[in-house]
Amino acid sequence: MTQQYPGDQGSTATIATPVGEDTTTQRYEEARAAASRAMSTISIPEPPGAAPAEPDVAPELLSYRGFKFGAAFFGWLIAISMSVLLLAAVSAAALGTAEVLDYTTSDAKAQPGAALITAAAVSIFMLMIAFYTGGYVAGRLARFDGGRQGFGVWMIALVVGVIVGGGGWVLDNQYDLVGRINWPDVALADNTLLLGGIAAAAALLVLTLLMAILGGKNGRRYHDRIDELLS
Repeated sequence: MTQQYPGDQGSTATIATPVGEDTTTQRYEEARAAASRAMSTISIPEPPGAAPAEPDVAPELLSYRGFKFGAAFFGWLIAISMSVLLLAAVSAAALGTAEVLDYTTSDAKAQPGAALITAAAVSIFMLMIAFYTGGYVAGRLARFDGGRQGFGVWMIALVVGVIVGGGGWVLDNQYDLVGRINWPDVALADNTLLLGGIAAAAALLVLTLLMAILGGKNGRRYHDRIDELLS
């Protein structure tokens, strides 16, 4: 194949290119383009049970990731408020039901185990709902890492609980506050009450932690759905 190029003073230069070389180059370009198209259509399936990939985040937004104390703190406030409201509502409902069914203190003392288990189960369930709500609020506020915000809500509640418990223990040593409480006479052994209390406390810690993390993740999903619509 020959190609002509303009030269000096109106002259024309002719360059001859071998036909075989031009054909080889064209075939190479076609093969490379076909390979590029094939690679762009390949999708690697995710293994079963693998967590879904997180959406891409712009580099300027990476500074907003991680644990945010402000979001966790306000989530903790919501969790405490919901705990008070839910427990108060359940207590009022329980008193009303007891009045309707004529369920007295004597009936509760006759079956102390059932009464205590029911009260503990209902209280733990209400606190689970409260911590889920607090974790959800923290996840919505923080925008990223909802699970960490939910854990932060639970951790703040634990730290505050330990501080309040320690202060109560100091005051009880000085003023014997617990001894002044008129505790009901429960027909259960001390070991049974101790084991039941430990089991209830362990269940409360674990379940509220899980619900707070779950709430934080669901709160973050709100922003993920918006990102999918905007992308």
